[in-house]
Amino acid sequence: IDQLYDMPTISFYSVNATYYKLVIKNFVERVSAFIILLCSLPVLILSMIAVKLTSKGPVIFSQERVGLRNRRFKQYKLRTMVDKADEIKESLMGLNEVDGAAFKMTNDPRITSVGKFLRKFSLDELPQLINVLKGEMNLIGPRPPVPSEVEKYQLRHYRRFSFKPGITGLWQVSGRNEIKNFEDWVKLDLEYIDNWSLTKDLWIALKTIPVVFLGSGK
Repeated sequence: IDQLYDMPTISFYSVNATYYKLVIKNFVERVSAFIILLCSLPVLILSMIAVKLTSKGPVIFSQERVGLRNRRFKQYKLRTMVDKADEIKESLMGLNEVDGAAFKMTNDPRITSVGKFLRKFSLDELPQLINVLKGEMNLIGPRPPVPSEVEKYQLRHYRRFSFKPGITGLWQVSGRNEIKNFEDWVKLDLEYIDNWSLTKDLWIALKTIPVVFLGSGK
């Protein structure tokens, strides 16, 4: 019980974790993100050159996302779509393959040829390591939605924001491309939050490695 504006207040934390474990997670993931970024720098530079030479527009695509406690931040990715792809998205909403507050399309015409390769091996997500170093994301956590998706949320969906979003997570190692129902997506995120542990993070990290190298991204 705390005092808030001279009123007794009970604070409830939906994440089943002690503070020191979250501190350990934050430290380990930031150090890991720095090491991964250094090791992948040659691949990142080659990918950036390929994006620049094959399509018009910026090499790095930044998009506003919603993170911990509903805070907005700019998520960084290598651009895999044509320039100003967000302006075309509205005309494709009728072809959305996900039920609910999310958008996913198997043969999205906005994706470039180089972009398909980058997505296949998740190379487009390497710049998100900078988000981890800035403290805006985790290596492992729920998927960060865009504000337009959050506008369609129901009250129960907001619990996703009780944990910092991640580059990978339970949703990615549980068949991310086969999940067509938004509620199933949320269910995986909440399952991760409710049962979070450092051991579970290690399990997800190890499961992510074959997912990336086998090229299951789209």
